[in-house]
Amino acid sequence: MHPPVLPERARVVVVGGGVIGCSVAYHLAHMGWKDVVLLERDRLTSGTTWHAAGLMVTFGSTSETSTEMRKYTRDLYARLEAETGVATGFNPVGFIEVACDPDRLIEYRRVSAFNRHCGVDVHEISAAQVKDLFPLAHTDDILAGFYVKEDGKANPVDVTMALAKGARLQGATVLERVPVTGFLQRRGAVAGVQTPYGDIEAEYVVNCAGMWARQLAARAGVNVPLQSAEHYYLLTERIPGLSPDWPVLEDPASYGYFREEVGGMMLGLFEPVCAPWKVGGVPEDFSFGDLAPDWDRMGPYIETAMRRVPVLLETGVKKLFCGPESFTPDLQPVVGEAPELKNYFVAAGLNSIGILTGGGLGRVMAHWIVTGRPDVDVTGFNIDRLHTYQANPEYRRTRTVESLGMVYQCHYPTRSMLTARGAKLSPVHARLAARGAFFRDVSGWEGADWYAPPGVQPTVERLSWGRQEWFPYWQAEHEAARAGVIVMDMSFMAKFLVQGRDAGRVLEHISANHVDGPAGRITYTQWLNAGGTLEADLTVTKLDDERFWVVASDTAHRHVLTWMRRHIPDDAHAFVTDVTSGHAQINVQGPRSRELMQSVTTCDLSDAAFPFRCAREIDVGFARALCVRITYLGELGYELYIPAEQATHVYDRLVAAGERVGLRH
Repeated sequence: MHPPVLPERARVVVVGGGVIGCSVAYHLAHMGWKDVVLLERDRLTSGTTWHAAGLMVTFGSTSETSTEMRKYTRDLYARLEAETGVATGFNPVGFIEVACDPDRLIEYRRVSAFNRHCGVDVHEISAAQVKDLFPLAHTDDILAGFYVKEDGKANPVDVTMALAKGARLQGATVLERVPVTGFLQRRGAVAGVQTPYGDIEAEYVVNCAGMWARQLAARAGVNVPLQSAEHYYLLTERIPGLSPDWPVLEDPASYGYFREEVGGMMLGLFEPVCAPWKVGGVPEDFSFGDLAPDWDRMGPYIETAMRRVPVLLETGVKKLFCGPESFTPDLQPVVGEAPELKNYFVAAGLNSIGILTGGGLGRVMAHWIVTGRPDVDVTGFNIDRLHTYQANPEYRRTRTVESLGMVYQCHYPTRSMLTARGAKLSPVHARLAARGAFFRDVSGWEGADWYAPPGVQPTVERLSWGRQEWFPYWQAEHEAARAGVIVMDMSFMAKFLVQGRDAGRVLEHISANHVDGPAGRITYTQWLNAGGTLEADLTVTKLDDERFWVVASDTAHRHVLTWMRRHIPDDAHAFVTDVTSGHAQINVQGPRSRELMQSVTTCDLSDAAFPFRCAREIDVGFARALCVRITYLGELGYELYIPAEQATHVYDRLVAAGERVGLRH
């Protein structure tokens, strides 16, 4: 076999020939960027796409962006054959999600209302109507079904081949059996890819390598924390009377979804406790591969699922298929430009929804690359929400079990991840735990959400869609903030020190509001992109002419840091330091907050001496703290930024003095 002939350069190199990579190449070419090269290490679809189940479902997401991507994908698959001459196998047989308990019914009614708002024609139907549409289902315990007539199924391999052909027809180059072994970099930006057959220079690279994306990205110094896990479906022998026109039926309570497959049935499974696969790294030569199924582990889940369609208990099994798929810590995709390397984009970590969002995601990525920014809200998917420690082997091994298991659990509004906990602790964490704090996962931090009164243990909460058992404690905290004084640990907030003679000029350019005014003043502001939409929502405090203090939310941590660094001109004397871990943030809020604060400092905190938006270093006992008079609660309040080593001392002083004024945590 002759070695492939590679171009010396391309505008964009897409790495990975699964459905996502082919969709990105297709949409880039359709947007007029013909100089696109897609490189696949083996054959198209050889990673996870070839064994995907092929559901094409618009129902179920509570993200407007994801729902729109699903709708676009469904429409694209319906018209691709006419454009390319390659069938996609898309068949709009319909889709039914069933609810068999009251909480699931509440959830799906909420999801349905949101999906209808987004233009999905979903209808609540009775158990009898479910039976009419899927006669083999056991429906006696079904409370309701949620039916989308236009949804259905597609053939993942055919879809991918159609996208690849569509990309070629528009001028893109698709090359198989060309692995990418590394990346070229120049001045903080990607400059191309390395292969066994030579380098290709490129302005942009898009990592669409699926379950290999983490390992591949690491070669460029880019963080993509995803992990492969065993993923199952069962194929049966032929079933008399089973029609290929029946809708797809999904029942999370039974761990399964059901659809016709070549006269038999496919039973897809999402077990609540999964098995991570190859935590050390996915083999480079794993292609069109399946794994030996664990019958003992999966047996109980299979039996439970089969009871939803009882004929399966009497039907022969062709194959219990086990193939790896990759999952992310929060079940959201990893999408966007890497914080570590300019023009290096990632589209991976689809969490088993690659087929049903693949078309829309390819369009979003292409638009982002061509225009310089996404045209939809990608906040929840953006790669810069993720942190480097989440790529640690132990973290991936631990969290993946829970994240995959969450797919079919009831998604309660207060549900917090329970695994990989204790990774990030505030300096006053132990003090708060002793006060009865119930902690949630706040971007990896242990954040105190409510406090149990004496005699009550803050154990795992009883999840529900209604008012929680801790609501009275929460109510008392709110009332204390309105009438008295409270203390809150907000150490998880992202904190940055921006320094240099041009620091004010840079922040003034980035910020929508006027932030480079008098020293010792905080300004609440937004950061906008070229389209006028929000990139960040934060505060900028001017300490002096060459020092500024920027505070953003925990979820925006890496986004804000990257946005700042990428908007400092090359000739500017300005530097950003992430000081989040070095400072605790303790907020004292409420009408009596000045009374409490004045009792622990010699600094004059009167309204005349320390007005609203004032920022000044003050003494508290033996410590020094940056004190900012600001509030988000509608009452008088202060934020204290304290060096981590002095935080406990300041906290203890506040609590001791707070006894006199009824301080509440």
